[in-house]
Order: sequence, then structure tokens, then C-alpha cells
Amino acid sequence: METIRIKYFSDKIEKLTYIENKSDWIDLRAAKDVSLKKGEFALIPLGVAMELPEGYEAHVVPRSSTFKNFGIIQTNHMGVIDESYAGDNDQWFMPALAVRDTEIHLNDRICQFRIMKHQPIIEFCETESLSNPDRGGHGSTGKA
Repeated sequence: METIRIKYFSDKIEKLTYIENKSDWIDLRAAKDVSLKKGEFALIPLGVAMELPEGYEAHVVPRSSTFKNFGIIQTNHMGVIDESYAGDNDQWFMPALAVRDTEIHLNDRICQFRIMKHQPIIEFCETESLSNPDRGGHGSTGKA
């Protein structure tokens, strides 16, 4: 089990929890109330900073219900936070664009993260042919 040091920027948000055998993803919450009009952008504070283990990074993405419930999209679509972003003032944020007028309240679960090892060093080896069967080149069905 890995231990991650975490700093909370507010005593009003619920503490992070990892629910074993449910999901590898951990919910992140809005650390303040945010009102957005359609077309507005905001960096929504998530109220936490962490010291990730050496060689790891956090992948931050919206929850599956975020767009439906709040009408926001994460503008970078997936945030990557590496272990160097670990200072006392390195609070995590969700960059959000509103597609409709919306209200996000303190403690609303708006995104989620998981910890991943950095990609290993890889080498590309050019070839004329791959050893797998040809599936048609368009996703899993091979149909355009």
C-alpha cells in the first residue's frame, strides 16, 4: 500500500477516501461555491495538494455525471499532475468551461483521479508488418 501525504486547503470539504474493491478512481470535490454563465471559464479549486510518490503522476478527469449534472467540461480533458507539483501552495484545480448557466456547490463531486506510474522508457521499432490480424483499421468493428 502506498501512503500519500495530503494537505487540505479547507476544513469544509469532505476528506478523500479510497473505497477498496469499488473503483481505482477517487472523487474530488469543489472546495467553494462557483457560479458560471454559459461560455464562462473557471479554475475550480479542489481543496487539496499532495506529495505523490517518486515516479508517479495523478490523472484527473471529470466524473461520468459531471456534464449531465453541472453542464461543464474539463478544458484540458485530462489533467496530469506529476510528483514535482507538491508544494504547500500547489492546490489542485479543475479547469472548467460552462456550456450552460450552472451552480457548483462546496463539496459537489466534480472530478476524479487515480495515481499511475510514469510511462517506462520505450523504443520504437519500425516494421513493414505487424503480427496481429488485420481488423479493417476502424476501431473494433473494422467498419467506417
